[in-house]
This record gives sequence, structure tokens and C-alpha cells, in this order.
Amino acid sequence: MIRLSGDQPVPALARGAIVALGNFDGFHVGHQAVVGRAIERARAEGRPAMVATFDPHPARLFRPDAPPFLLTTIPQRMDLFEAFGADAALALPFDRALAAVSPEEFVAQWLHQRIGAAGVVTGEDFTFGKGRAGTTADLALLGQRHGIRAETVRAVETDGAVASSTRIRQHLKAGEVEEATRLLTRPFAIRGMVQHGDKLGRAIGFPTANIALGDYLRPAYGVYAVRGRLEDGRVLNGAANLGIRPQFDPPKELLEPYFFDFSGDLYEQELTVELVRFLRPEAKFDSLDALTAQIEADCAAARSILTA
Repeated sequence: MIRLSGDQPVPALARGAIVALGNFDGFHVGHQAVVGRAIERARAEGRPAMVATFDPHPARLFRPDAPPFLLTTIPQRMDLFEAFGADAALALPFDRALAAVSPEEFVAQWLHQRIGAAGVVTGEDFTFGKGRAGTTADLALLGQRHGIRAETVRAVETDGAVASSTRIRQHLKAGEVEEATRLLTRPFAIRGMVQHGDKLGRAIGFPTANIALGDYLRPAYGVYAVRGRLEDGRVLNGAANLGIRPQFDPPKELLEPYFFDFSGDLYEQELTVELVRFLRPEAKFDSLDALTAQIEADCAAARSILTA
């Protein structure tokens, strides 16, 4: 898959694409329906299939002080688009300049001139242009002027409600990771570089691979059954604490997975950690012996879940 950023020209072999357009944070079942329809049209018309997303998320530009809320980073999103079958993916730079572009200018300058789109597929609630003034009806009309056929895909419902990133965030904040997994079609995953810590886990027999939470949404603080995916393709089962580590001072917000039966060095490696099941909330223990006993119980529970 060709990976592009907004400051790069779209190469000839990716022009004339059917473009799935949206934020696609999470790339859940609803987003997959939009991208899937773009790929279906592209294949039927003998064209490339492209996914265009925004970086950063528009909400971050307009609410810079908002708490972290991302379900995926741009690299993760690109990987998901590729695995889904897209031929190209483009991260549009969502800055003040792009936010000020009118709906007419966005279609003419971005979709037509820069991207060279032949068609565009969005969700039915998609808006665009300055002040979010452009609707899907506007997109269809404006696109027609430039030979771009626009199409909308209806929202996907699960359990009687629309699948949305908002629902997924609510589930994760409540520790309902299995419900989030159903909407995402995969476990929510945090990706980052393994960093050196204070090695307290190693001191009590449970060495952890510490990862900063960065711009990711904060799920419920607590202990999870997890799977780790290494860059070389290896998959590791484990248990992880996600939170501020109330047992230790000073508090420090981290994701700290401990992987069963693994003794390698993961420092400075990129690691993806999938949250499979919420086991319990964070807690403070009276002694290190009590903490160690609880970690042993957590690991036993996680092993049972992950090998079932």
C-alpha cells in the first residue's frame, strides 16, 4: 500500500482513485463499511482504492486542552487500512489553513486537484469545510462539477445502537473491553516504544515492558489480560497494569505488561499491546508480599483467559 502525507504529491498510479474519506479513528465496523464500499467500487471500476484520513484529529485542533482520546495513531490506522485491502492511504494535514477552506475549495483543491479522486465514499454524517458547513449533499453536488461521484454509507448498528468511536471510548473507560472489541472487530491496542523504568517489577519477579500512553484514550485504570505483538511478528501473552501505580511513589501513568515465559530484552523496541479482558481495578496493597500474591493471581487469571 502507498502511504502518503498531505505535503506529498499523489503519484500517478494512485490518482483516479475511489476515496474513502473520514477521520476513521478506531476503524470500527462503521468505518470498515465505508472503506469496504470504496474498495468494492474501485475494484468494479478498475481503479485504485484510497483511504484519506486527517492528522491530527480535527477535535485536537479545536480543543487542544481536551484529555487524550485517540483510539489509533496514524501509523496504526495506516496498517489497518492496508490489511483491509486499500491500495493507498493519505493523511491530510488538519491545520488552521485546511480548517479555513470552504466546502467548494476543499472539493476543487483537495479532492480534484491534489488527490485526483474519481469518486468519494463517506459516512452519512460526514461534514467538511470551514465551520463544518459542507454536508454529504453538498459533497455530491460539488463533486459532480469535477467528475467526482460521491456516495454515502449508512451507519452500522450493533445491539440496537449506532457503532461509533464515542461508544467505544465509553466502553473502554468502563473497562468493558470485550464490548469495545466487538465494535472494533479486534482488541483495542496501544503501541509504543518500550522504555526503561525503575525496575520495581523486576525486583519482585515480574519484569515489565513499560510504555507511555501518549495521546491514546485512557481506558479504565486497572489490570488486564493482554497480548503483546513484537515487530518480528512474535505474539506474547501476559498481564498488564494500566494506570498510575498507586503502590509506588511518585505516581506515574504507564502501561506495564508482564509477559509470561519471556526473558528477552525489549528496550527501545516498538511493542503493540492488546487489551483482551479487564481483570480488576488498580489497588494499593499493605506490603510488597501482598502485591506479589495479587500479581500471581492476576497472572493465573490472565493465562486462563488467553489460553481458553
